Amino acid sequence: MVRRRLGTSLYAGFLFTVLGLVAWASGQPFVFPSLGPSAFILAFDRRGERTRTYKVVGSHLIGGVAGLLAYSLLAAGVSITSTPAAFSPEGLRLAASGVLSIVATSWGMIATDTNHAPACATTLIVSLGLLSTPVQVAIIVASVVVLVEVHAAALWLFERLVGDTHPTFED
Repeated sequence: MVRRRLGTSLYAGFLFTVLGLVAWASGQPFVFPSLGPSAFILAFDRRGERTRTYKVVGSHLIGGVAGLLAYSLLAAGVSITSTPAAFSPEGLRLAASGVLSIVATSWGMIATDTNHAPACATTLIVSLGLLSTPVQVAIIVASVVVLVEVHAAALWLFERLVGDTHPTFED
C-alpha cells in the first residue's frame, strides 16, 4: 500500500508539473484548482473508466461552457475575488451563476456520459468570475487536453520500457 501511495502521489505531481511548466512558460492560467483532482484521478486509476479521455476532456469542456454561459447571463463583470457584501445584488448574481452552472454541468455530463466530478469545480471557477473569458475557458480545455495527453504518453512510455501496461503496487 505504501508503494501505491507513493507512486500515485509522485505521478500526480509529475502530471501537474508539466502543466505548471506550461503555465510558467506561457504566462497563461494552465494551472487551476480543478486540475489537481483530475491529475489525482488519472494517477490513482491510470487505466480505469474514470480516466477515459472523452470523460475527462468532455466534462471540463461542458463545465467551462456551462460556467461561461451562466456567468455571461447572470454575473458578467462581477468576481468572487472578494467576499460580496451580505444581501448585495452582486453576491446574488454570483450565487445564481454558480447554481446555474452546477445544474447545467451536471445535466450535461450525465447526458453525454462524461461524468468527472472535478468539472464541477471548473464550472464554478468560470461562473464565479475567476477565469471567465472565452480565451480563459479555451485555456482551461487546452490544459485538460495537455493533462490527458501527457498521461497517455507516460503510460505508452511505461509500457515500452517495462513491458507492462500498468505498474503494480504490492507490498
